[in-house]
Amino acid sequence: MVPADEQRVPPSERFAGSEHLFDLAASAEGLRREADPARDGHRQITLFHEAGMSAVLFDFEAGGRLSHHDTDGLVTIQTIAGRVDVTTPQTTHGLPAGSLLVLRPGVVHDVVANEPSQVLLMVHLPHE
Repeated sequence: MVPADEQRVPPSERFAGSEHLFDLAASAEGLRREADPARDGHRQITLFHEAGMSAVLFDFEAGGRLSHHDTDGLVTIQTIAGRVDVTTPQTTHGLPAGSLLVLRPGVVHDVVANEPSQVLLMVHLPHE
C-alpha cells in the first residue's frame, strides 16, 4: 500500500526476492489513496514482472476504461471486486467479481468498469 503522502516502492525493490505474497484488497486500497489523479478513470500498479510474466492490479472508478489494446502474450483478466465489461472483436464479456477471462495473444480488447472495480490482469509472453 502507498499512502497519499508517500511514493511507491521502486520496481527493483518490489520485484526482488524469490517469493511474493500480495494482499490484493489492500493493494487496491493503496491505489485509491494515491494523490495523483486517476488516468482514464483508473490507477494501476505492476505487482510483479519477470521472465515474460506481468501481474498488474487495476483500481477502476465507475466508468473508468482501458481503451482498445492487445499484446503478444496470453492475457488473463480476473475481476476481484465490482463488475467490468471486456469487449473483443467477437463479443462483450460481462465480468462480475470472481470471473476470469482468458484471451489468446493478439486479441484486441477494451475494459470498461460499470462500477468501482478491481481487476488483476496478467500477461504471459511466449519464451523467445
